[in-house]
Amino acid sequence: MDVIYPRCAGLDVHKQTVVACARIAGEGPPALQVHTFETTTSGLLALADWLESFGVQHVAMEATGVYWKPVWHILEGHFELILANAAHVKNVPGRKTDVNDAMWLADLLAHGLIRASFVPPTAVQELRTLTRTRTRKQFVRERASHVQRIEKVLEDANLKLSVVLSDILGKAGRAVLQAIIDGQTHPERLAACVTTRVKASPEELLEALRGRIRAHHRFMLKLHLGHIDALDKAIGDIEKEVGLGLEPFRAAAKLLTTMPGISTVAADALIAEIGIDMSRFATPGHLLSWACLCPRNDESAGKRRSTRLRRGGKWLKTTLVQAAWAAVRVKGGYLQAQFHRIRARRGAKKAIIAVAASMLMTMWHMLQDGTEWHDLGAAHFDRADATSTANRLIRRLQQIGYQVTAVPA
Repeated sequence: MDVIYPRCAGLDVHKQTVVACARIAGEGPPALQVHTFETTTSGLLALADWLESFGVQHVAMEATGVYWKPVWHILEGHFELILANAAHVKNVPGRKTDVNDAMWLADLLAHGLIRASFVPPTAVQELRTLTRTRTRKQFVRERASHVQRIEKVLEDANLKLSVVLSDILGKAGRAVLQAIIDGQTHPERLAACVTTRVKASPEELLEALRGRIRAHHRFMLKLHLGHIDALDKAIGDIEKEVGLGLEPFRAAAKLLTTMPGISTVAADALIAEIGIDMSRFATPGHLLSWACLCPRNDESAGKRRSTRLRRGGKWLKTTLVQAAWAAVRVKGGYLQAQFHRIRARRGAKKAIIAVAASMLMTMWHMLQDGTEWHDLGAAHFDRADATSTANRLIRRLQQIGYQVTAVPA
């Protein structure tokens, strides 16, 4: 097998140590140099110097949790880095050690057998940490939980505030809650805090605010409101930071919002996942495969056993499916027509995945060419194959007892 990279290295990355194997090809068997470094900053700098001493130009490592990131950041710019999917570079069973793993990666890299994973630029990586679930979405979920707990406390005090107010944390609801925390118990004075228009009558409002409030209820309401205020501030800070991080990608995000179903928040999340440089994906199909939104290949003895989607891309896939559900509710659009067309044959689940895949492929073209969304319309499929549509409608009329003669207009 031909050697593609004569001077390369493989890194087996762990939390505390990195096992490096430098592979130098020459006359006869290749020379292998193995050394273990600590993952501290000084240790990783020593690793970079050690690799440069052997003239290494290409370095491969596995995507091991988050431990590969500091190694990547320090070596980036000095070597051609390749991040490998651990499932694609498994070693031979029965001989797995840290040294063997590093040597195996070096051998695979030398012969060009490692497919590099997509690693976005640093700015996009930082944007990802803000848009993914563990930050903004998690805070939003925690806030919703505290709202439910406030409602539970109010029910315990027999206050039916959620019956007369659609939002108990709106302007009127917040004023009532603050009055309760301050020690107010009279229904008339609590009702006076409601200065906005409500559907409930004054009598219904008074009855809803007539309860038995104890000091325990006031303490719990104050506690939950304090948590909600802190979460609101955190969400605001995150959105502000996302806005700053998204500034270089503002035009691309605005471009994506022209597509049905893509809100500003969804556009931010999509840019954070796929970036704006579509040259990293040779074709829209490559992007679709990377996002795990295309059928898998599982064939044996001429039989296809499964076409289920591969696991992966959960952040991108989740956002796209949510956006697809919003897009198919836009009446008279191409995406809605595609959804109903596929749902009739394959079911709603497969239809929504197909719509999400179509949206992602369209995003590739929009970001590649800098063009806005152009809706083909609900009649696109009928126009694309008018003869087939006409024959199908004629067969349907014949099935219910009509004789049909088709004359072109």
